[in-house]
Formats: sequence, structure tokens, C-alpha cells
Amino acid sequence: MDLRKCPECGRPILGRLDKKFCSDHCRHTANNRKNHYTNNYMRHINVILRRNRNVLSELVPAQSAKVSRTKLQERGFKFEFCTSVEKGKKSPIFFCYEYGYQELDKDLFHLVKKLE
Repeated sequence: MDLRKCPECGRPILGRLDKKFCSDHCRHTANNRKNHYTNNYMRHINVILRRNRNVLSELVPAQSAKVSRTKLQERGFKFEFCTSVEKGKKSPIFFCYEYGYQELDKDLFHLVKKLE
């Protein structure tokens, strides 16, 4: 009888023929290692998106406001990250979740909040 070995720890695999790992611990360890880069990258992007959303939410008192590029950048806003883009009348509206910004001119932005 040929004993299959766990690719994570090398111990024999007992049980079902299609089982790939000897235990849940080995399965979790192997999958965590495999997804490590993706998870770190996604975590980093989500932190940036959350920060962008928080900056916008602090600057939009009710439904809309106008603010300078400098003010957004001072608060750590990163313009290259957004969750969606919608067509505006003059220029696109970039959204970080429910808060959006639209460029009015080179240094001025119109901030909006989506109605639910």
C-alpha cells in the first residue's frame, strides 16, 4: 500500500483518497502561505481606500462641498485609488464607496455623497 505524504509536513495522510493534507492545520498553513502576497496587497489597498473615504467623509458636511487639492493631500488623500467612477456632466466623478470627488479645475474639487 502506497502511503501519501502531506505536502506541508511530510506525515502520512490517512482517510479519504482525495484528501490533500494530513490535518486542518497543515491545510490552513499551506493556503495562508499561498495567498500571503495577495492578502497583503489587498490589505494595503483597502487601508488606502478606507483612508480616502474617511478624508472625504470629514470634508463633506451634508451632501456636497468644494475643497482644494492641497487640503485633500494634506490629509493623506491618494487620488489614484477609488472604488468606482461615474459619468458627470463635465468630468467623471470618482467614488470611494459612497463619497465622491469631481475635478472642477486644476486645484478645486467638488465633493459629493451618494444618496441611499
